Amino acid sequence: VALAVPLYQYIDHLRRALVPILLSVFSGALAASLSAVVTAAWLGGSTLTQLSLASKSTTTPVAMGITEQLGGLPALTAVAVIVTGILGAVGGLTVLRLVGVNDQKTQGLALGVAAHGIGTARALQVSRELGAYAGLAMGLSALFTALLVPALWYLLAPLLAP
Repeated sequence: VALAVPLYQYIDHLRRALVPILLSVFSGALAASLSAVVTAAWLGGSTLTQLSLASKSTTTPVAMGITEQLGGLPALTAVAVIVTGILGAVGGLTVLRLVGVNDQKTQGLALGVAAHGIGTARALQVSRELGAYAGLAMGLSALFTALLVPALWYLLAPLLAP
C-alpha cells in the first residue's frame, strides 16, 4: 500500500514514459544478473555460487524462489540480496549524484532496480516522486528477473562452469 499511493499520484508521468521505463528496467535487470554471474565466474566461484548470485538484484522472496527452482542456495542468495540492498540504499544516491545523475525519475529507477526493497524504502524517504519510480522499477525488475534468470542460466551455464 505504501508503494501504491506514490505510484497512483505519478501514474500520468509513468504512463507517458512507459516504453523508456520498461527498456531501462529490463536492461538494468539483465545487466545485474549477467554482471553477478560473470564476476563470480571470473573470481573462481563455483557453479553453485554463480547460480545463487544470479538473482541477487531483486527482492528477497523472488530471488530465493528463483534460486531454489534452479537448484542454488537460497540462503546465499538472501545474504547477497540484503547486502546489495543495504549498499544501494546507503550509497546509491550519493554515487548517482557523483556521476551526474540528478533527475529524480532516473535515480528512482536506478534504486528500484539495483537496491530493490531497501533502496525503494530509502527513495520514499527522499521524495514521493523518487519513491514512485523506485517502486515501479522494483516490481518490474522482479518480473524481468524471474523471466530472465532461468533462461540466461540455461544458456550461459555451460560457458561459465569451471
